[in-house]
This record gives sequence, structure tokens and C-alpha cells, in this order.
Amino acid sequence: MPEPDTFLTIAFPVEGLYKEKGSKFIALAYPVASEEEVKELIAQARKQYYDARHHCYAYMIGEQGQHYRANDDGEPSHSAGDPILGQIRSRNLTQVLVIVVRYFGGTKLGVGGLIHAYKTATADALDKAAILQKIIPAQVIVHFGYDWMNAVMKLVKDYEMDVISQDFTDTCHIRLSVRKSLVEEVKAKFALLDVEVA
Repeated sequence: MPEPDTFLTIAFPVEGLYKEKGSKFIALAYPVASEEEVKELIAQARKQYYDARHHCYAYMIGEQGQHYRANDDGEPSHSAGDPILGQIRSRNLTQVLVIVVRYFGGTKLGVGGLIHAYKTATADALDKAAILQKIIPAQVIVHFGYDWMNAVMKLVKDYEMDVISQDFTDTCHIRLSVRKSLVEEVKAKFALLDVEVA
């Protein structure tokens, strides 16, 4: 299980394969960040494997996997998309899309056979994937006078925060990205300095 303010995803695209009674199931797993990206990759797979009978898929997006979908693409209901989604879920992954392209071999596999085939092809791809643990970021905005610059920048460095944007005019404004679990601690540290934090 990932830590509370992190999530697991895959590092780069991977492919898996399962063959059964002449049918070929090619699983394509991708790290994704948005539903737009999902649509593009599905369109790409349909183009690349234009001669395949089915292009079934499932995805989970969002740091807690709150956006998800499974699609059977013409296979019997719940025989393709759900087994794919089940494999993503069982590994606690999110920000992942898996498309399984099926070339029909002439022999029907039955619902049980299809569930097994889609699940196995997906497992083969995800077993090859390098798993990444990513930190869920939160944002903190700090307003301060120039005389506090060194103290503020030391905190930024100590907590490994990323500067998203900065504006140095009469006063300084910095928007920072900080690990979610450290937000309260970071705000408390800034509060000890004479700076405004939001």
C-alpha cells in the first residue's frame, strides 16, 4: 500500500500478451494524467491495431483513483473492462490506462475464458511495469519582505519544496509545492518567521 500522501503508478508504457485458442490479446499499459490523454491513446491504439476485433480498456485517474472507467468494446458485458480494471485496482495503481487489443482466432472462449484472457494479458503487462511512488502535492503561498528572503529560502530547501511561481516587487510572493502531509508543519515554520502564509 502506498503512504497516505502518495500514490502508485507505472513509470513508462509496457506491453503484455496472452494467447488462447488462436485469439491474441495484446495489453498496452500507459501512465496517464487526464481523460484527454486516455482518449488520445485509445484513438491511437484503434488506428495502430485497426484490424483487431476489440479494443477493450480500463483506467483509473486521480490521486485516490477516484475517476475510473471500464469498457468492454463489444465483448459480453463485464467480460473485458472489469477484469482489466480489477488488475489495476489489485496493484493499488492509479494514473494508469490499460487497453487490451483482441485478435479473434475463430474459436469462442465463453465469458469465463474471456475474463481469464483479459485479466491475464493485463497482469502480464503490469508485471513488467516499473512502479513509481509519487507524492501528492499541495500548494502554499508565502508573502514576505526582502529581509526574510534567506530564512524563507532555507525553509524551501529544508522541506524540498518546489517553487511554482514567484513575484518580487515591493514585497515577495512565492507559490510553493509541498508534500501534502507536511503542509501544516511547513505553515507553522513560516508562521515563526514574520511572513504571511496561505
